[in-house]
Amino acid sequence: MAGLNKIEEYLIDLGVSYEEPQTGTWLVDDPTKGLPQIFVSFADPVVQVHAHVMDAPKKGRETFFEELLKLNYDGLLHGAYALEGNEVVLVDTLEYSNMDKSEFEASLDAIGFALSEHIPVLSRFKGD
Repeated sequence: MAGLNKIEEYLIDLGVSYEEPQTGTWLVDDPTKGLPQIFVSFADPVVQVHAHVMDAPKKGRETFFEELLKLNYDGLLHGAYALEGNEVVLVDTLEYSNMDKSEFEASLDAIGFALSEHIPVLSRFKGD
């Protein structure tokens, strides 16, 4: 698949640490660049950039989800918070055919920045 080479090329050009745990999925783990545990997946025609945030709390869910909606509105440059089962994820999608390196880098950086800014806010809901 030609698409896999384009994503790897961008990761190499950006100089970030990553591994490929399975074909079509890369784990970017480069805390020194503000990119902790961010997954990049390719399923033509979409590139998905996503990160695990936390499990949704059992108590205080309404307040927690209200906070996520607020962050979706005014706390993100790219992407959105979503639920995958009971797991809160931060996800952005890019159209592979139009994606360039700058757009890919902006998506990674936005996810990394949001994690660093929002985890302290959201962590107060852990254990509920």
